[in-house]
Amino acid sequence: MAFPVRVCALVGRFTDPRVAESAATLVPHLRSRGVDVLLSEDAELGGRQLDARRVPETEFGRRADLVIAIGGDGTLLYAARLVARHDVPLLGINRGRLGFLTDVLPQDMLACVDDVLQGRCESDRRPLLAACLYGKDGAIAEALALNDVVVQKLATGRMLDFETFLDDQYVNSHAGDGIVIASATGSTAYALSCGGPIVHPSLDVLVVAPICPHTLSDRPIVVSGQSTVEVRLIERPDTRAQVACDGSVLGELEPGARLQVKPARQHITLLHPTGHDYYRLLRSKLHWGRGSLDHSR
Repeated sequence: MAFPVRVCALVGRFTDPRVAESAATLVPHLRSRGVDVLLSEDAELGGRQLDARRVPETEFGRRADLVIAIGGDGTLLYAARLVARHDVPLLGINRGRLGFLTDVLPQDMLACVDDVLQGRCESDRRPLLAACLYGKDGAIAEALALNDVVVQKLATGRMLDFETFLDDQYVNSHAGDGIVIASATGSTAYALSCGGPIVHPSLDVLVVAPICPHTLSDRPIVVSGQSTVEVRLIERPDTRAQVACDGSVLGELEPGARLQVKPARQHITLLHPTGHDYYRLLRSKLHWGRGSLDHSR
């Protein structure tokens, strides 16, 4: 990350009073450090007047040296999509529920921001997934994902029948609600609820996890992070599936179409406070170690 930070963009759902409160505290703090602040043109701050420039969010990646995401992990994933092609680092302030990615607590926010401005933080480079949806009519839709690419059914009460291929080799035929293709970062998101493993984010792997499989032997697998995973629907009456990248809809997967997921050229850089401990984060979010000896000191 290039220092000093001259321009910082704030991303969040500012209609949430907690998020707006954090933004109202952050903006004057950043301005007192000589940092210009960018906010979205349509950010609603409950009547607060802040010393920040209003620009389109699509400009954040080009203009900002740093992006601060205020909210939950969904907010950080949204911010990641804004800057993924510009290599702008992200800092996450947790005003959401879980916070695997937004790991700075509100009470530590100002001190952590000062540390970032002075270069006293831990830089964590995370790979991205590149999803490419090839329609049967030749149309192509593409997107990047930090957590996961998900194929999910559209019709309630109907299973999807689909096939998976790994580096052009047939792997399996599936029946169920869909499938999650997750990065190591995304292993603690949707893939975890599908029975997938927790993978340390430094590992270069993908988790391929079926969603509610009809066959009990259809289990999640871990493959090389350099692999290309392909999903093809099997022709069935009224088969309809949707593809989402980090929760944002990419398009519809129809019989005769195919989805390819592979490592992207781009990366995302997350910033953590000094002394960031991934296992302490897991203990906190997953409530591990309760009732046992305290090893945190």
